[in-house]
Amino acid sequence: MTIWILNHHALTPQMSGGTRHYDFAKELIKRGHKVVIISSSFHYSKYSELKEYGNSEYIKEDIDGIEWVWLKTPPYTGNGIARVKNMLSYTHKAISIIPTLNLPKPDTIIGSSVHLFAVYAAYRLSLRYKTPFVMEVRDLWPQTLIDMGISKWHPFIIILGVLEKFLYKKADKIITNLPYASSYISKFTDSSKVEWISNGVDISNVIYKKPENRKILKVAYTGALGVANNLSLLVEFAKTKPKNIEFLIVGDGVEKAKLLQLSKGLENIQIKEPVAKDEVPCILQNSDILYFNLKDSPVFKYGISSNKLFDYMASGRVIIFSSNATNNPIKECDGGITIEPDNIEALQNAIYQIQNMSYEKRVQLGENNRDYCKQNYDIKVLVDKLENILLGVING
Repeated sequence: MTIWILNHHALTPQMSGGTRHYDFAKELIKRGHKVVIISSSFHYSKYSELKEYGNSEYIKEDIDGIEWVWLKTPPYTGNGIARVKNMLSYTHKAISIIPTLNLPKPDTIIGSSVHLFAVYAAYRLSLRYKTPFVMEVRDLWPQTLIDMGISKWHPFIIILGVLEKFLYKKADKIITNLPYASSYISKFTDSSKVEWISNGVDISNVIYKKPENRKILKVAYTGALGVANNLSLLVEFAKTKPKNIEFLIVGDGVEKAKLLQLSKGLENIQIKEPVAKDEVPCILQNSDILYFNLKDSPVFKYGISSNKLFDYMASGRVIIFSSNATNNPIKECDGGITIEPDNIEALQNAIYQIQNMSYEKRVQLGENNRDYCKQNYDIKVLVDKLENILLGVING
């Protein structure tokens, strides 16, 4: 197969962020398929450009066998009209520029959200090339935005709602990374069109090392520093100066300045700049407890599929899971402690409980995580499913 993937925010392991489609593409190429990824290089959380275009509107690169096209899109910060312009720029350029680049003709085209304009671009290209159109839903826009408090009567939400229903109907197959999203999507289309393929991790890239048996334990968090992650809880706990516990936060986001201010003068916590995805395993394996936290929100009723969580699990470390999400891989595999979100006392008790565990118990919980991840969320396992779905779509 020749597969095109349109994901506005697709990234490589040398960048900070999720690498779902890079990982899928690498595995598909190993199996003899060709993959083209079409994305923008303006980073969605750093608000910075990652490529140098000169006078061109696009860059073509071979990245580990993937034919990668980067589209130049205008800069923005935050979630205002400038971001919408960035989305529409990507969509327009994908539709108008991609057909001029002499790319290998696709057998199928995948359009991946979060925003639906990228998916629409994939649909338009599928009509041009007369190929099946696969819609990938990684966030339920506009429902997620409504759950976050935006009025369902906002003009932008109404437009997204119309586009969402249109794309559901036009898609030959719908893939979602959210385990329970089919209950929502099937309100608008035949449920037999919907398939679940989680996010995951290439576990072969994470060589397991047992944690050190040391007196001072390090609690680590890597990823976005957003409102939803509520990392002020971790800083507030650090302020109590718990004995033989250190804290590390690695990442960037809108809450970073606040966290730096809160942690000012504390010697037991470090807040560091984000690192490339391929540097994350080293940070995780130099830690003892990994903290996964999402604020209480109706957004997570369809489950979560967090790249960060699977990176944590692959590292083989004990995890504190703090979320009201419908699914909980850590509880399923006995890989740590689950606590309610937004509760600093529960967080403190969980960390103390792990601190008081035997070294052997902590090792066992971490290995439970890694084993479960290898069986269910390794890229090879996920691409087995993706490959079968795409072959089925192409062969009718």
